[in-house]
Amino acid sequence: MNIQLPHLGDGIESAVVLAVLVKPGDTITKDQPILELETDKAVASIPSPSGGTVESVLVSVGDTVRMGTPVLAVAGEGGSVASTSNGHVPLANTPPISPTGNGTVTTTTAVAVAPQNMGKYTQRGDHQSVVTSPTIRQLADVFGLDLTRIAGSGLGGRITVEDVQAYVSHIQHKAFEAPVVSAPTPASAPHRVVSDPLPDFTKWGAIERRPLASLRKKIATKMSQSWAMVPHVTQFDEADITHIMTLRKKYVAAYEKAGCKLTVTGLVIKAVAKTLSRFLHFNASLDTERDELIIKQYINLGIAVDTDNGLIVPVIKDVEGKRILELSQELAVVSEKARTRQIGVEDLQGGTFTISNLGSLGVGAFTPIVNTPEVAILGLSKGLSKPVVLNGEVVIRTMLPISLSYDHRVIDGADAARFVRAIIEEIETLSESEVEVG
Repeated sequence: MNIQLPHLGDGIESAVVLAVLVKPGDTITKDQPILELETDKAVASIPSPSGGTVESVLVSVGDTVRMGTPVLAVAGEGGSVASTSNGHVPLANTPPISPTGNGTVTTTTAVAVAPQNMGKYTQRGDHQSVVTSPTIRQLADVFGLDLTRIAGSGLGGRITVEDVQAYVSHIQHKAFEAPVVSAPTPASAPHRVVSDPLPDFTKWGAIERRPLASLRKKIATKMSQSWAMVPHVTQFDEADITHIMTLRKKYVAAYEKAGCKLTVTGLVIKAVAKTLSRFLHFNASLDTERDELIIKQYINLGIAVDTDNGLIVPVIKDVEGKRILELSQELAVVSEKARTRQIGVEDLQGGTFTISNLGSLGVGAFTPIVNTPEVAILGLSKGLSKPVVLNGEVVIRTMLPISLSYDHRVIDGADAARFVRAIIEEIETLSESEVEVG
């Protein structure tokens, strides 16, 4: 029997095998780690769902695998899907492909046998009646798939990844069966921009090619989708952080004793949480399929963390009920886990609003991209001492440039301006009692 790769988490479609921890002949027990995988944002060990003796290893270091891929053949309890010759699960009835001389890919044979159950691909109700995961809905939006034409094989008629694969295979079959006829692009499917061919850079000197890391490819896809689908507007302003910098200086030693740092980010997290509790439509997601705004009754803040491998956004949960010390401790933990690629999938999910702080890099105001399906993101820049007029006098204050990018489908400019001013007020009036330790 074969052990298959389990579901890795919402939004994670595949992973790269970093290490195989067992070999043929080994006796394994339930929950024993058998693989180390690198997903888009984390490194994780995969435990065995059952015990047995390893007959063969069906994957190798460097392989890209996904849910359902057979990874081990074991004598004993295991999965139920038989492996293919290379140990991977192929798309059902996908026509074989081969490279041509010019580097393109063509089919080697036409599909002669129709997929089974072709009759199930008919229109079935409206989009509201479709039962499936957010990931599959997003995938359908990207490729313009009509989910109402797919009969789900999951519990309660839920559409699974395998159902989508079979439907795509059905579409391929129909495409090879009859002449291709141009069809209008569905309104929900964003256009994919194809870049012009690159010149031969070697004509001007030596070059080096470096493959994109899994995380970088994920970031590129995510940012491209967000920029293409969301009408972005950015609101700029400044907050006077002289007061909170004084509080920071006063309590920084106490926070270090408590095992964390008192940072501007930690202080702003609290201010943002208090503001979001008053501006609920900034703590929301837009459901374009149902024409509804989903208001979250919880506040989970994603904090963008710069790592050697790229940008990772761990999420601090339920921030509205936590003191600044507790938030700072959690921020220290998730930031370190993100930088060492030991963060769990659950730490990357459930965000309702994101904060990106580039102040430590010395930059000014910038335009962050909305972290969909959220509707707004706050950018923090480097605080600068500058002369300002306060109570009729010119004084030196520390001013923090802030940038709010938002989804204009959900948020109007006037609301964004009020939201930014409310955040600034919360920052500038943060009480010492909220910062105190104990």
